[in-house]
Amino acid sequence: MKNTPHFLSRLEDIFAESDYMLRYEKGNFKAGWCLLRNTKVVVVNKYFTTEGKINCLTEILRTIPLDTDGLADRSRKLYQEVTGKVTVTG
Repeated sequence: MKNTPHFLSRLEDIFAESDYMLRYEKGNFKAGWCLLRNTKVVVVNKYFTTEGKINCLTEILRTIPLDTDGLADRSRKLYQEVTGKVTVTG
């Protein structure tokens, strides 16, 4: 995995294709992000570097339960790479 804006965009696509909403906001987050579970909103510190945002998003993807049925094949493969979780479709 590379810490590039393109890779960050691909991680953001996973959230866009899921039922979670990803937002970048300013805030005083202890971990750099927070998760509002009842509303499925993920908030990441907007002042983080690209590398910091990527680290947060990969950590979040490993933490949350995500239905991969709605993901495009490319996003599903990336999700599997990032989380190490094998998904079954169909």
